[in-house]
This record gives sequence, C-alpha cells and structure tokens, in this order.
Amino acid sequence: MPRVLAHRFRDEFDWILTILIVIIAVTGVINLYSTGKAYGIPDLYLTQIYWLAFGGCVAFAVAVPDYRHYERFGYVLYAVGILLLILVLFVGTEINNSRRWLTFGALGRLQPSELMKVLLVIGLAKLLHHDPRVEGRKVIDMVVPALMTLLPMALIISEPDLGTALLCLLIFLSIMMLTRLKARSLLVVTASAPIVGVWAWSYLLKPYQKQRVVSFWSSLIDPQADRLGAGWQTYQSITAVGSGRVTGKGFTQGIIGPHHFLPEQHTDFPFSVFAEEQGFIGAVALVFLYGVLILWCLRIAANSRDRFGSVIAVGVGSIFFWQVIINIGMAMGIVPVVGVTLPLFSYGGSSILTFMLCIGLLMNVSIHRYMR
Repeated sequence: MPRVLAHRFRDEFDWILTILIVIIAVTGVINLYSTGKAYGIPDLYLTQIYWLAFGGCVAFAVAVPDYRHYERFGYVLYAVGILLLILVLFVGTEINNSRRWLTFGALGRLQPSELMKVLLVIGLAKLLHHDPRVEGRKVIDMVVPALMTLLPMALIISEPDLGTALLCLLIFLSIMMLTRLKARSLLVVTASAPIVGVWAWSYLLKPYQKQRVVSFWSSLIDPQADRLGAGWQTYQSITAVGSGRVTGKGFTQGIIGPHHFLPEQHTDFPFSVFAEEQGFIGAVALVFLYGVLILWCLRIAANSRDRFGSVIAVGVGSIFFWQVIINIGMAMGIVPVVGVTLPLFSYGGSSILTFMLCIGLLMNVSIHRYMR
C-alpha cells in the first residue's frame, strides 16, 4: 500500500463501524460456546473464530482499493455470481434435499446464494450509478433492475432456498425505494404483491414450505397448534425466548438448548439461545446494536461521494436489516421459518464470509468518501 494511501486509510478509518462489528461478533462467539456445549460440539465456537479471522482479512482486502474499481467490474462480478449459482445446480453438494453448496475438498464448502446477495447489490449499484435521472422512477424504470434480481432468485429457488431468494427480492425493493421511487410506482408494486404471492404459492413453493407457512398462520391463532409437527421449532423457540424473562437464566444455563428441544439453534435460532440465557435485557441490547449498525449504514450512504457508494451502503444496510428482522421474527414466531441466518451471530462460514464482504464494502465507501 503506498505511504500516502496508508495515511489516508488510517486517518479515515471508521472506528464506530469496527467497534459495532467486533461487539456483535464476539457476543456471537460467546453464544456459540454455550450452544456448542449443548450440542456436544465444544469446538463449534473455535471454527467460528477461524472464519471470523479469515473474513476479517477478506474485509480488509476489500476495503483498501478505491471502490470505483468495483464499479468498473460491477457487471462482471454479478455475472460470476450467476455462474456460481448455475454451477451449484449441476455439481453442488446436496444436504437435507437441498443443493446449495460447492465443496472444495479440505477447504470446506461455499454457498453461492449467500455470496450472490452482495454481488446483486454491486450489480444494481453499477446499473443505478449510470442512470442520470434525478426525478422519481416509474414502474418501467424498474424493469431492468427487476430482471437482474429475478434471474438469481429463480436459480436460488431451484436449489431450493426460499429464504435467500426472498432476501434478494427485499434487497431490490429496499434499494429502489431509497433511490427515489415515485409514489404511484410504489402503489403499483404494493397492489401487485398479492397476485405475485398467489402465483408463488401455486407454482414455486415446495410442499414442506407450504406446510411451514400453514403452520405459521395456525400458530398465530393458536400457539399450541401443530407444535408436535411443522410448528415444533417455532414453539420451542418461543418457549426459549419467553423462559429467559427479564434477566435470563445465565450463561450456559439454558434448558431448551442442552436438551436438544430446538433443532438448528446454532444456525437458524441463535437468538433463542441468547434470549433464554441473557433475558429481555440482553435481547434488547443485541437488537439495539443491530439498529445502530443499520443506521450507520444509512449515514455512510448519505455521506458517500457518489451514487454507486450510496447504493452499496443502502444495499448492505438492507441485507443486515432484513436478515435481523426475519431471523429474530422466526425466533419469536412472527415470521415463518425460512432458514435465514442472524448476521455475524449464526454459525456458518458462507454467512460469515458474506457479511465480512459487506463490512469491507461499507468500510471502503466510508474511508473513501473524501478522497478524489
């Protein structure tokens, strides 16, 4: 790194963003230590630390070059993501009837759909950066970005992975709404949502996914409904969250986790374990940290020197926002279980790598906001 650039990097380094990420990640590792003991996998948290260390190196590498280089290769990066999604359908590793991973021998597995969320943001940012209009966008102006979103969505649904496909849609809508979408256009999109929902129910959702949705609606009416069937995870998660009460049962003192009542607690339901052990106070503190992080993303977007940087920051902020909302909503029984991870908290190499890429992009936009 040239000396001048190194000095500028040091002077403009975003310490607030770094501190927020470190606190959330360390809290997640501590929570995984408790979860690993419950699962009989005491080294679970160590693997997470390795991934965080590797992801930190990736984030640093992404943050150093001027982000305008990513703008130049925006469509290429998007195309790489599409090729990986196509590749996983043919040679991907199948686990639990889903083909979502590319295996690289001893190096581990990569989930291209996770990576695609970031590459989609870069692709949309590239497209909108070269759109000179300053007035509100009409529905017709959404066609090209919508097609860029629907292509990876269709490939991800084919795996099948409904949760990540839904996230791609929400990321697209968030970016479009925060880049001056006309009120009439927003009304058209909102009015078409029920039609799209009926079509998706009829032609896209698998039987087990429909069962989860039906179980979710039944649980809203009667929390005891189907608690021994498709609603088992949701019921046990709600029980864990509620049993923590105000101050929690204490670190490693949870009951739901150690007795294996809640499946996938290290990936889909880490918040349930945390709420049971740390209580309402701990859960609110964690949500507060995520809230500050998301608001900081919007601050970076507002201070960005160009539209590409602004859309990157908005897109990354939307990834954090929607994954927090959906994952915690799953844990509290107000959102159907769709397998969405909690940022920097859930166990998983692909998830950690994706969020570290997001952090690297955010840091890049923040650092280079005054550079020319």
